[in-house]
Amino acid sequence: MSHIHNVDASTKKLYIAVAINILLTIAQVVGGLLSGSLSLMADALHNFSDAGAILIAVIARKIGQIPPNPTMTYGYQRAETLGTLINSVSLILIGVYLIYESVGRYANPQPIEGSVVIWVAGIALVIDIATALLTYSAGAKDNMNIRAAFIHNVSDAMASVVVIVAGILIILYQWYVVDLVATIGISLYVIFHGFALMRKAILIVMQATPDGIDVNEVKEALEKIQGIQKVFHIHIWQLDDQRICFEGHVVFSSSSNASDLKKIMRDRLQTQFDIDHSTIDANLG
Repeated sequence: MSHIHNVDASTKKLYIAVAINILLTIAQVVGGLLSGSLSLMADALHNFSDAGAILIAVIARKIGQIPPNPTMTYGYQRAETLGTLINSVSLILIGVYLIYESVGRYANPQPIEGSVVIWVAGIALVIDIATALLTYSAGAKDNMNIRAAFIHNVSDAMASVVVIVAGILIILYQWYVVDLVATIGISLYVIFHGFALMRKAILIVMQATPDGIDVNEVKEALEKIQGIQKVFHIHIWQLDDQRICFEGHVVFSSSSNASDLKKIMRDRLQTQFDIDHSTIDANLG
């Protein structure tokens, strides 16, 4: 019961983080339009994408609680992966569009109100820090998806600092080009993370072997167990961010107890490779 209460409490924190990021996005868009700052608009779109990422985490947590059925025998864990794929593509498109706008703005420079940029970016910095603390307390230590949202919020705070510096330089020296440089920097950062997220989501959907796991190493570890002659037809894939699955064919020695050896194999897969779901097809040698 306490676990359910903790999940509900952390989910509420994530909802608050989503609401804060959406309000911040609106404030930054208004500030960007009033000041003429493209870097402020870039930071606004980045914050909006973070709100979407946190919302995906909340929805995935809800969907993940739906039990499997005859149609969805694995359940709905991959909903989060599909959402990540959509979110990553949108990040890349946003980043490319902002770079395109930066080039156009460089060709046709416009005056920028540095004071508005500093005020809005300063508010954004405070909110980014508050949101980061919310996502951290909502389970960033134990949940990879929430931890990614936490890292995004921390990076947003860093981006807000960059925008503040740009606003100061605009006020002091009228270096309007600094705003474009900051925009391109934020855009490249968004594109980089978009590609990283997209790569991971595609690998999960394509049932690739997870990063950090070597199939040959798994094979050797299992074949060292006394009573196992050979392990082959190995498949290792991720169901979602956290759940890793194993499937393989095993030949036991004729004197072995198949059920005991399967238990030993599952324990070895869990403790050494963090594989928590295994399907073992076995024969006696």
